[in-house]
Amino acid sequence: MDIVFVGLSVTSSWGNGHATNYRGLMRALEAAGHVVTFLERDMPWYAGQRDLPAPPWGETFLYGSFDELTRTHADRVREADAVIVGSYVPQGVAVGNWVCRTARGVTAFYDIDTPVTLEKLEAGDQEYLSRELVRRYELYLSFTGGPTLERLEREFGSPRARAFYCMVDPDGYYPDGREPRWDLGYLGTYSADRQPSLDELLLQPAMAESSRRFAVAGPQYPQTIDWPLNVERIEHLPPPRHGGFYNAQRFTLNVTRTQMIQAGCSPSVRLFEAAACAVPVISDRWTGLGEFFRLDSEILIADDRDQVRGYLRDIADPQRHDIGRRARERVLRDHTAHARAAELVALLQSVEPALGRSPT
Repeated sequence: MDIVFVGLSVTSSWGNGHATNYRGLMRALEAAGHVVTFLERDMPWYAGQRDLPAPPWGETFLYGSFDELTRTHADRVREADAVIVGSYVPQGVAVGNWVCRTARGVTAFYDIDTPVTLEKLEAGDQEYLSRELVRRYELYLSFTGGPTLERLEREFGSPRARAFYCMVDPDGYYPDGREPRWDLGYLGTYSADRQPSLDELLLQPAMAESSRRFAVAGPQYPQTIDWPLNVERIEHLPPPRHGGFYNAQRFTLNVTRTQMIQAGCSPSVRLFEAAACAVPVISDRWTGLGEFFRLDSEILIADDRDQVRGYLRDIADPQRHDIGRRARERVLRDHTAHARAAELVALLQSVEPALGRSPT
């Protein structure tokens, strides 16, 4: 298939998790013989933080404005077998309406932020999607599964809402045999609604366990946060360094945004990355987590600081290694970029017969 993405960013992972997903998909789709193009708005905050300015898979083009996009890339969009517009694309409503008017192939919306998107739509916020566009896109690829899919079709009028979860590239995430440097670490951009859980599940245990070492990596944390002395701060880690960061931890922490917890069935890419490195994940609790990992066997759940401290204290290395190994096996079976690429092609091809098209 000839697939065009119009996404937030593939060239920069600074402050967003979109790039990791797009990179994995592009690589896997090209490896499977598909033609892939990525169109990215050239934004100043990404221009200064490009950790992959020229992705080696498919073709990537930067455009400076909506007018430049429509003027320069109309033929690509028109002739593609599928055009997929991502969440948080600048001027996303204008982009989406243009794609739906122009494309002859399947049009799809790839929502890596589904609970946030629905909250915006309910509030009348059309930053990158409108209710009308939900109905116009022929396929809605949702980061969130479960009841949200029915809601997208029933309340918002999507003709086809399907779960399309994040993924991991096992070539970049694997056990590397290094000795752990930290007892517990966390990787994620600052988010005000996540910060109370990060405080409860990492900073408070760090204060109580002064002999242990902790780490928090990610940008945009306020200067006002009082970090315990045994918590190492890393401002930004580009994706090529994520695997090493996970491997340097005995356990890694997953903290989920409030909207994702409320919606359920919204796994973070960090879950799959850490698990692919065979590092046991300690996660906050949310509905549907057990669909992705077997609780207590492949992933650990913590509701408060005492549970975290108990895991750090009571789980010996043999048991820790077993949990990590089982999690890695699950990820390699179900959650790789190659698995998602195959899912994507199947979903796109399933739309074509319903619309009277001949699959390419």
